[in-house]
Amino acid sequence: MSQAELSYELLPENYQDYDMSFKLIVIGDCGVGKSCLTAKATKNYFEDNYKSTVGFEFCTFNIKINDKTIKMQIWDTCGQEAYKSLISSFYRNSSLAILVYSIDNYESFENIKLWLNEVKTQSNPDIKIFLIGNKIDLEEKRVITKEMAEEFKNNNKINYFLETSAKTGFNAKNVFIEAAKQLYQEQNNYKERAQKIGNSDDIMFTNPTDNLKINDEELNYRKKKGCC
Repeated sequence: MSQAELSYELLPENYQDYDMSFKLIVIGDCGVGKSCLTAKATKNYFEDNYKSTVGFEFCTFNIKINDKTIKMQIWDTCGQEAYKSLISSFYRNSSLAILVYSIDNYESFENIKLWLNEVKTQSNPDIKIFLIGNKIDLEEKRVITKEMAEEFKNNNKINYFLETSAKTGFNAKNVFIEAAKQLYQEQNNYKERAQKIGNSDDIMFTNPTDNLKINDEELNYRKKKGCC
């Protein structure tokens, strides 16, 4: 089934029951609007004088795709150099990384190269990567064109590119809806491949790049089998 055919329903942030859970990290320079973007998408909240994140913040984005409820654990990281060593620990076991720059800040776009390199060296090789150009409400101050970002995406084999505005909410939710669709589809594709080989449970739970958490019952099953 293609992603275009997937149906979805957004669920409250405090929704408890889920079938799948994925870890996402949001990274980029300080001041590009990472926290504002996640707050707008998850809480429909925006604050002009948002203070810079210290360390990290955590929120969830819950969505039902077809018949599966997905909880996305979003780790919003700070962009300060002093916290780089702390941030690197959050790359591990992440299913998707969201790289954010501001369209009015050339340096933040140039530094995406550094953030991308960190993702590729610190996380698992199968991690999905999104490129997000934020603050399109500042169109009159734009210095990074969509063409520049699209070229960077294609040259670096990034999975998805989108421009957003945390202030107006434009495309804020769509970042995480698209993330859920791609992760859902990837997991289904993996299951299908595993089933063709046979003994799909063993393959699924011992795959070192598998970042899916199904539910508590199956997590206990993984522990009983002695898998990592």
